[in-house]
Amino acid sequence: MATSPHITVLGAGFGALSTVRALRQRDRSAHITLVAPRAELHYLPGSIWIPSGLRTRADLVVPLAPFFQRMNVQHVAAEVTGLDEGGRMVLTSAGPITNDALVIATGGRFIKKMPGIEHAITPCEGIAAAEKIRDQLRAMQGGTIAIGFAGHPQEPNAVRGGPMFEFLFGIDTQLRREGRRNQFELVFFNPSTEPGNRLGLKTVRHLLAEMARRDITTHLGHKMVRLEANKVVTEGGEFAADLILFMPGMTGNTWFDNTALARSPGGLLQADAQCRVSGHERVYVVGDSGSFPGPDWMPKQAHMADLQARAAAQNLLASLVGGVQEATFKVELMCIIDALDTGTLVWRTPQRNVLLPPLRIFHWLKGRFEKRYLDQYR
Repeated sequence: MATSPHITVLGAGFGALSTVRALRQRDRSAHITLVAPRAELHYLPGSIWIPSGLRTRADLVVPLAPFFQRMNVQHVAAEVTGLDEGGRMVLTSAGPITNDALVIATGGRFIKKMPGIEHAITPCEGIAAAEKIRDQLRAMQGGTIAIGFAGHPQEPNAVRGGPMFEFLFGIDTQLRREGRRNQFELVFFNPSTEPGNRLGLKTVRHLLAEMARRDITTHLGHKMVRLEANKVVTEGGEFAADLILFMPGMTGNTWFDNTALARSPGGLLQADAQCRVSGHERVYVVGDSGSFPGPDWMPKQAHMADLQARAAAQNLLASLVGGVQEATFKVELMCIIDALDTGTLVWRTPQRNVLLPPLRIFHWLKGRFEKRYLDQYR
C-alpha cells in the first residue's frame, strides 16, 4: 500500500496487546487503532492469589495509556457490536471504524446455560469474582466448598480448567494457614473421570493424588444436572455446598452473531493455522476468540494467545504488501499450577509432556513471570 495501512485490533487482553507489540516490532508506521471498553489490562492469572490477600485489584489492573502512547496506538473506548463490508468496517458503540486489516482478540464467553448457575461464582470472569470469593471465605465459619469445571460438548478444548485446580489447592492452603481447614470440607467435581486431561495423563494422576493427600473429596464422571443455592446436583448424585466455584465451557462473543464470520461447532471463530478467519480477507483471530487446527489438548491460555499473536501479525503485514502468509504458531501448553506456597510445572508439546512436582521455586517463578509480563505495559 502506498500510504500507511490502518490496522484495527479488537480487545485489550493478552492476545490483543501481544498483537500490538508484534506489529510494532515489524512496522513502525502503520496506523493502529485498538477498540476496548477500557484502557486497562486485567491480569487474570494473578486473581488466584486474591482470596488469600497475596494480590489485590491494584496489583493486577494495569493502566494502558502509557503503553498506547509508546506504541503510537489510538485507543477507542467502545464495545464492539458487529462487522460490515467483509470485515473492513467494525461497528462499535462509538460509531463505525474502517480498516485495511483486522485482528479479533476479544476473548471468549462463558456459557451460562446450566440451571442454577447464578448460585455459583465463575472465577475467571474477572477480578470482581475473585474478590467475591475472598469476601465469602472471610465470612464463612465453616461448611462445604465445591469447586469444579466443565467443558463445551461441541468444542472440547474450549475450557479453562487449570485455574480451578489453583483455586482448589490455594484455598486448601489458605484455610490450613488460618487454622480453619478442619471446619471445612472441600469437594472437587467434574463430569470427566480424568479432569484436566489436556495437561496429560501423568498430570491428572498427580492432581488426583494431591487431592487425596489434602483430604479433598472428589465427585467425578457424572454429567451435571443443576446447581442450587446450597447444592450441586449431577446424574450420579448430589452433595451439599455452601460456596460453589464453577467454570463452565466457553463459546464466542455475542457480537459474533452480528457478523458473517465463520464459526466453529462451539461458536468460536473458525481459523486456519495462519490465524486467518476462514472466508474473510485480512481478518485474523488470536486467543480465546478462535478455534484453531491442532491437537485436542491445545490450551486456552495467555501463552498460546501470545504465540498466535506473533503469527497473526506477521501474516497480516505480509498480506498488506501481497506477500506469502506462511507464519504458523507453535502449539505449547506451559503452566505452573500454583498452591499458594508451591507450584507444579506442566509443559506439553506434540513431542513431550513434562511434569515437575510441587516446589517452592515454581511458586516464586510464577510471581516473577507476572512482574516481568506486566512491566511490558507499565
